[in-house]
Amino acid sequence: MPKHDEGRRAFLVGTAVAGAAATTALVPGARAQTNSQNMPMQGDVMAPAMGGGHGAFFNDDDARTIKAFAERLMPGAPGKPGATDADVLNYIDLALSGSYTDQQEFYRHGLAQLDAHCLATYGKEFRNLSAAQQDETIAALEHGKTKAFSWPSAQAFFNIVHKHTMEGMFSDPVYGGNKNFSGWILVGFPGAQMQFTEQDMLSKEAFTREPIVGMQAALKSKRG
Repeated sequence: MPKHDEGRRAFLVGTAVAGAAATTALVPGARAQTNSQNMPMQGDVMAPAMGGGHGAFFNDDDARTIKAFAERLMPGAPGKPGATDADVLNYIDLALSGSYTDQQEFYRHGLAQLDAHCLATYGKEFRNLSAAQQDETIAALEHGKTKAFSWPSAQAFFNIVHKHTMEGMFSDPVYGGNKNFSGWILVGFPGAQMQFTEQDMLSKEAFTREPIVGMQAALKSKRG
């Protein structure tokens, strides 16, 4: 794993440890759910899904861009899950078709400007750049050093995608991210529990009991 990725991971994991408990219910409003056809739902109202094999909100190209962007923000490594492992893309896709519908135009304009910047700088869209070029691009956005962005600004776009990536990495899996509790496992967060025993509180060993949401999913699976 490159030192650049390792340093970024260490910083993000360090900040996530303090905030993991607060991210178990980050998305406002009703939970993003799916019906029997795996179409995204928001409460009792079905969210609009795009056809042609697309996601709930993103088309295929934009999905690849967001997936790559999130992975560079939270890169994976052997034994250390990243944004792709946690299915951050699915989280953001569902959120934009549900609780974050007010940010759809923000993402549309931001992604179009991102591609314009990358085409002008590298001759390729962000999703087709090397990891090093993607890192350069993200750094340019973070520091507002781009000419292609007007609205949203480059820094605003970076901040929102970064925020949503962290939510998808560490929020409750019920919202579509943190797949297999990968984010929680990464920071050693035990998730929701009915109670912590005195033995749990005094133990210096890593807490290994499965979060309640995981037990519920396992029970549902057994019942069919």
